[in-house]
Amino acid sequence: MTDAFAEIDSPEPPPVAPQEPAAIDQSDIDALFEDIGAPQPASSGVRALVESTVVNQERLPMLEVVCDRVVRSFATNMRHLTTDAIDVSLEEVSSGRFGELMNRVALPAMFGVFRIDEWDNYGVIVVEPNLIYSIVDALLGGRTGGSQPQRVEGRAFTTIETALVARMMERALADLAAAFEPVAPINIALERIEISPRFASIAGPSNVTATCAFRVEMEGRGGKFLIFLPHTTLEPVKDKLFQRFMGEKLGRDTLWEAHMERELRKTEIRLDAVLASREFPLGTVRALAVGDTLPLGVGADTPLALYHGKVRLGLAQLGQRNAAIAVRLLNDIGTITP
Repeated sequence: MTDAFAEIDSPEPPPVAPQEPAAIDQSDIDALFEDIGAPQPASSGVRALVESTVVNQERLPMLEVVCDRVVRSFATNMRHLTTDAIDVSLEEVSSGRFGELMNRVALPAMFGVFRIDEWDNYGVIVVEPNLIYSIVDALLGGRTGGSQPQRVEGRAFTTIETALVARMMERALADLAAAFEPVAPINIALERIEISPRFASIAGPSNVTATCAFRVEMEGRGGKFLIFLPHTTLEPVKDKLFQRFMGEKLGRDTLWEAHMERELRKTEIRLDAVLASREFPLGTVRALAVGDTLPLGVGADTPLALYHGKVRLGLAQLGQRNAAIAVRLLNDIGTITP
């Protein structure tokens, strides 16, 4: 049987055409990498609150007014340090996380930590590099109208540079204290100057902080300085900073006060002049008849007690005026205890 099959010629298999590699679409890529790159489930609860980078932008209208007052006074005071034409402007008043704000500062910079005694807390004033070298150049008599002073990279600030910038910081903080005067009188003292944001940390990285950004231009040169005020520092006056007008600083309306005073003065009240009082049994009172005498145990010159309702107001003497019975006060109202 094997020889019989050997004599039969088996047909050749049909030729197979070469196939091009199949194209890979997005579904294949997603299946290959599974969940890589897919949106992760959102955090919830306390974790979402802690990890959130979104800051509730609480607008502080009165802080913007304070910063505007700083602009006007700081420009005038800076002209006492240099003969350059000084132009100071307020760029923005915003809020953010303290850690993020400090990390955004261009280095090398100077961080001045200041204390507000009345609020028992701290703030930071930051002078950026361009302004540092511009201040040093201007105060040491550099030429005006030239190009931006060149910074020297890779070296720390000298004692002279630090002292000159410290003078500018102290003037800015003095103007800030004066600008806060209508809101709340404060004293600001510059405690120290740091060159690393790590050593100038006065609040936690996640603490919400108000930022006041100012730009100083001095005839073709200048830069920015920033004032960081954590909301924990502003807490004693936060309710006043939410107000829209400087006139609201005391939370009072003088027109309403005057109206209230006028109306109170026109209010009529009833006064009772009581010579004496005694308690009798109900049977005695029922037995009283016309002509009976009730002994009170007081004399004609005994002072009367003035009452409004059950409130004792003071003492008075019984008398007569213009053919009418009258009483004369013997003390100021309210000075006699019940």
